[in-house]
Amino acid sequence: MVTSARLMDLIAGDRLHCLELAIGGDIERRHVVSPLGLKIGRTAPADVIIADSEVSRSHCLVALKGDELYVSDLNSTNGTFIDGVRVTGVAPLPVGSVLQVGSRTLKHEWRTRIEIDQSDDFDRDLQRAASYVKALLPPPSTEGPIRADWIYKPSTKLGGDAFGYGKLTDDLYVCYLVDVAGHGAGAAMHAVAIMNQLRQRSLPNTDMAQPELVLSTLNELFQMEDHDGLYFTIWYGVYDARTRRLNFASGGHHPAYLVPPDRPAAIPLRTRNIIIGAMPAMNFVRGSVTVPPGSSFYLFSDGVYEIIDKEGTQWTIEDFTSLILQPPVPGLSEPQRLYEAVCEQAQLTTLEDDFSLVVVTFD
Repeated sequence: MVTSARLMDLIAGDRLHCLELAIGGDIERRHVVSPLGLKIGRTAPADVIIADSEVSRSHCLVALKGDELYVSDLNSTNGTFIDGVRVTGVAPLPVGSVLQVGSRTLKHEWRTRIEIDQSDDFDRDLQRAASYVKALLPPPSTEGPIRADWIYKPSTKLGGDAFGYGKLTDDLYVCYLVDVAGHGAGAAMHAVAIMNQLRQRSLPNTDMAQPELVLSTLNELFQMEDHDGLYFTIWYGVYDARTRRLNFASGGHHPAYLVPPDRPAAIPLRTRNIIIGAMPAMNFVRGSVTVPPGSSFYLFSDGVYEIIDKEGTQWTIEDFTSLILQPPVPGLSEPQRLYEAVCEQAQLTTLEDDFSLVVVTFD
């Protein structure tokens, strides 16, 4: 969440007029309305910029008169609405009312300075947690017979994504992704605890080359009743360069996808195991596949495909896999290509969940 103009003494008294953009039930951005008002539009010099094709360059003006807010439409193409009613002339915006600009809605709320300060403290905690997670991620590997690249774009409410890859031995290569249910610093720090166990190869009495045993041990170590109700999904795979076999196990996670070099199809790689942390003493199974030379492997969190597109349609994983099979774009890494393609299709410029995607290519 971003709070604008918080440090100015804008309005006498304890409460401030705010316009709050909410996405998925969470406040995505808060704008404090100063005595100078706020101009809303698609581009600068608007005070509130909404990157939406349905928003005009200079769309509407929110003004403070006395202790009330008023809205004026600035001859926008698609109109400005208050609680579903189109604004003509100058219209009052009562506390609790919803201002619609294009496909976005902003709610008028009273907020005390204490509430804003507490929100800013929470936002800083999320930023620190996101920075910590990113610092633990492995660097891209651009040379050698096994190359890996990734993109990690945490949402403003921060999810529990974490991933890693690297050598287990000279011939064995591991890759995994963890997705903790929920959002916030708690989910992120739980993901860090799991990732540290995997990064340090420190699971007790566990052969890290056996995916099903790794999931079994994680399930015992991270039971949700011992971790404030937190549980997670995981995909964990080990590639043997001698045999070109990829052994893998997923716990409650959607498939990863193997794509041969001529890109005829995206082959789903998934095992039917439960989420990690829900029930103790569970047996986990693994799968196995041969990796053709020149193939690429796509591992990602559900934030990559759980979007609402510009037509208002909820995407499925099949919508994302169709993007995977499209040709590369010169000058863009494969993760960046897919991120930009999803953002182009998504209804919102800020995705509601973390966007975590790893692409591994095998010579």
